[in-house]
Amino acid sequence: MHASEETYLKTTSAASLALVATLLAACGGGGSSGFFPTPSTGTSTSSGGNTTPPASGGTTTTPPVETLPVLGVAVGAALKDCASLTGFNFANTTITAANSIAAGTLTVAGKSVGAHCQVTGSMYSRTSTVDGQNYAVGFEMRLPANWNGRFFYQANGGIDGSVVTATGAVNGGGALDNALNMGFAVISSDAGHQQGTPFFGIDPQARLDYGYQAVAKLTPMAKALIASAYGKGPDRSYFGGCSNGGRHTMVAMSRYPDDYDGFLVGDPGFRLPLAASANIVGAQNYNALATTPGDLGTGFTATERALVSNAVLAKCDALDGATDGLVQDTGACQAAFNLDRDVPTCSGSRDGTCLSADQKQRIGQLFAGALDGNGQKFYSSFPFDAGLGTSGWSTWKFQFSLLLDPGAVAFIWQVPPESPTGFSGSTFTLNSNIDTILAKITATSALYTENSLSFMTPPNPSDLSKLKKRGAKAMVYHGTSDPIFSSDDTQRWYNELMAANGGDASNFARFYRVPGMNHCAGGPTTDQFDMLTPLVNWVEKGEIADSVVASARGTGNAGGVNADVPASWAPDRTRPLCAYPKVARYKGSGDIEKAENFVCQ
Repeated sequence: MHASEETYLKTTSAASLALVATLLAACGGGGSSGFFPTPSTGTSTSSGGNTTPPASGGTTTTPPVETLPVLGVAVGAALKDCASLTGFNFANTTITAANSIAAGTLTVAGKSVGAHCQVTGSMYSRTSTVDGQNYAVGFEMRLPANWNGRFFYQANGGIDGSVVTATGAVNGGGALDNALNMGFAVISSDAGHQQGTPFFGIDPQARLDYGYQAVAKLTPMAKALIASAYGKGPDRSYFGGCSNGGRHTMVAMSRYPDDYDGFLVGDPGFRLPLAASANIVGAQNYNALATTPGDLGTGFTATERALVSNAVLAKCDALDGATDGLVQDTGACQAAFNLDRDVPTCSGSRDGTCLSADQKQRIGQLFAGALDGNGQKFYSSFPFDAGLGTSGWSTWKFQFSLLLDPGAVAFIWQVPPESPTGFSGSTFTLNSNIDTILAKITATSALYTENSLSFMTPPNPSDLSKLKKRGAKAMVYHGTSDPIFSSDDTQRWYNELMAANGGDASNFARFYRVPGMNHCAGGPTTDQFDMLTPLVNWVEKGEIADSVVASARGTGNAGGVNADVPASWAPDRTRPLCAYPKVARYKGSGDIEKAENFVCQ
């Protein structure tokens, strides 16, 4: 979600939840403290030894001792006939329309998207015996006239509930291209429910479809539809999304490694129920600090957040060799910055130049990781970073903790769910006991046979051996100023993945931190990048990106301006996003605004 709301939402009733349907469809919304190990001794790899530089500024490196398959380049085909696809037949599937879409009907960054066929339909229509509502797995597919032989599963965000346009994000903020325009056949779905509110969670099957089963239902149908449209199935299949879409992708990596060849994971909420519960704990603490009860932002004001952000930069900005408003060395920063020591403590009233002792204790603990009633941490730490002064950070912490998180916890993940009658999100958030929440989101019953951590999270997330052995690849990125799903949690997962693969997973999975980026986009950051192209090059040609070049979205950017870009930056500043555990470091000379003057070390 590109959080830009300015109206503070103090309460959430059952009726008002319906008003946020579009928000929920667009946004996402994952445990121990982050680890910052010494770099692995394994070499970055290029399977097959191909030395051709990949797209987006990537550089190739030497192959590892273990050689993994290179799956080969996809071959395209021309669309046969759009209208005839209304007669497509597949089990438990209804096609409602097949429409020819002219070139230029859709655009991306001012460019016309090519002519294509839009097929809409649904699968597994039913009426629930639990809540009496009608359910189906709704979808649309967009099939280019000039197809590149590839399929892209577009994993959407929030709680799904609507079929958004199937274009396939290449990820980051302000996209300059998309998968559809690149020639991919793309599917988008509502993940099995047509409600933009969390009340679908009352139905047990709708929970499971949202968690993972919609993907299993849609994938074979989509591949068959492609075969019908082009006379051949896809040579290569890709899966990607950000936020809850990143969670969907991580689940698919674990559950469906044979169905997809490349996985593009952005800011994943892969432990989403715990992340949302942690945000509720955060709201309770910010409310305890609030000068106006119920207005969480008065517990940690914009001026105070800017104070902390500037203190972080004072300690951490230069650690990468460049004083440029970006903290590249996240690990070193957490060791260098100390909230208690480096931010003044108020001796009197709070005036924006200091934090109270209570603020330091509570905020410091939230960054260290939310605690249950026994003082045990149940979700990840968050890194101190330059992006916490933005509205993209505060909206998640102070508004969506009262609006989005309580509904998802109460109705989608708890067993049993709450009653919708008279439900108030703010009341639930500010008055619930965290131990009760944690017990309910891990509970099962005769009706709800899987708990939320079962149907929402990837099983055995550090065991991707099937994906690895068949030559599939994963590229994962995460903003270090993400306020809802911590980059520390994704880093912890990647450390575990490395450990499960002899200390080095870089020959099939790479993790890229995006300094300063909030949730999926925004923040003082270079958040405009294309990771789909290098992912394709890795899967199909064996070329791997040790770094991906990202740009700032300053004035005049074709993909959309990011208001958080500091005025002191060049509007088109570029930086390499380095494959973890490497860090982008200034070479010591050259234009500080250009990626070419930084090296991943």
